[in-house]
Amino acid sequence: MSDWDSDQKSGWGDEPVDREPSPRAGRRSPAMPPETSRDWKLIEKLVMSLQSEQRKSRRWGIFFKLLTFTYLFALFFLLQFPISGGIDSGSSKHTAVIDITGTIAADELASADNIVGSLREAFESENSVAVIMRINSPGGSPVQSGYVYDEMQRLKEKYPDKKLYAVISDVGASGAYYMAAAADEIYADKASLVGSIGVVAGGFGFTDAMEKLGVDRRLYTAGENKAFLDPFSPEKQEDVDFWEDVLETTHRQFIESVREGRGDRLADDEKLFSGLVWSGEQALELGLIDGLGSTSHVARQIVGQEELVDYSHRKSPFQDIVDQFGVSVGSGIADYLMESRLQLR
Repeated sequence: MSDWDSDQKSGWGDEPVDREPSPRAGRRSPAMPPETSRDWKLIEKLVMSLQSEQRKSRRWGIFFKLLTFTYLFALFFLLQFPISGGIDSGSSKHTAVIDITGTIAADELASADNIVGSLREAFESENSVAVIMRINSPGGSPVQSGYVYDEMQRLKEKYPDKKLYAVISDVGASGAYYMAAAADEIYADKASLVGSIGVVAGGFGFTDAMEKLGVDRRLYTAGENKAFLDPFSPEKQEDVDFWEDVLETTHRQFIESVREGRGDRLADDEKLFSGLVWSGEQALELGLIDGLGSTSHVARQIVGQEELVDYSHRKSPFQDIVDQFGVSVGSGIADYLMESRLQLR
């Protein structure tokens, strides 16, 4: 037998030959328990969620820092270069316009202080040839309306050469019409809502509901009328009579002011003072207004000076920035809270 045949039998034949296992030979690891596998997956999800939260926190941190920087920069700019709050009436003749929008109340933009201040600036301007009050208001406080009415009368006497007009857009009712009545002339659109010359007050009574719920009302006062019209106590007829007398007195004052302002232009119709509201077309027939037309129409056709300059009281630039900053911060916080919820499934 040749050496080759010997090698074949010993190394390449059918009989196995013992060999040292190679260190690189694959070995099976012991199987991982299912519980451990689930735990590792849960930990992996938790780590990934935490990393996502950190990225979101960094982004929102940058957002709030930029927002704060913008706010401080704007504040610094306003302090260094203040914006004048006065009206730049220019050097040319014009018709002054004052907007009265929304509810008439002491804490609203359409407060007596704001309106009166604008009226004084408009009348005092050497370049204003007339003043138009552009009204879009459902009314409000009779006290605030009365303040404006009295100032309108005073300014008309002080500046007899400047006409004062009221132009009603969508609505000029109740306290808004109270003020308009002091104008030299009133205009409105044919579909405007005009009038509502009346006084209203209301509330709720909870006595029956308290009785059903088993709630006992305990009220202590010094002065027999201090609990006047308390909504949690039974209504007294003498209280109702007294309050109706107060409303009637206020209504009478309202009617007297309208009669003083409108004079014999008013129609002889008691429904005018019943609290009803009229369209502009009806109001013209009843003498509540003098004509149909817009602000531009009055300036162009009645005043004869088409150029308009707005004397309305506006929010200061600083107040606008503060309001916008508050809205931005609130919105940012809400978005952050919505996005930062940790969800593991």
